[in-house]
Amino acid sequence: MTYDYELTLINQTYQQSDSVGNQIPDETKTTVLCDVKSAGRSEFYNAAVVNFKPEKVFIMHGYEYNGERLVEFEGVRYHVIRTYQVDFEEIELICERRIK
Repeated sequence: MTYDYELTLINQTYQQSDSVGNQIPDETKTTVLCDVKSAGRSEFYNAAVVNFKPEKVFIMHGYEYNGERLVEFEGVRYHVIRTYQVDFEEIELICERRIK
């Protein structure tokens, strides 16, 4: 497998709340190399039953992934729906587009 694309993993932690009581997110970004493929038809329709819309599958080295729930690819943010450990070395991140 060739890792020809850059994927930014985003880890969010929350600081103390502001004067109104809102928590302030603090993001740590890590850029890794990955491969990209589209979500398959069966995956798409099975996920739609529970209101998910998988769009992209990012394949990367498993040791680089630390449970981040947000990723950014080519300027678009995605939410990680689930992960799948392909083998000892690779992991798939099944993601849907993050709407603001």
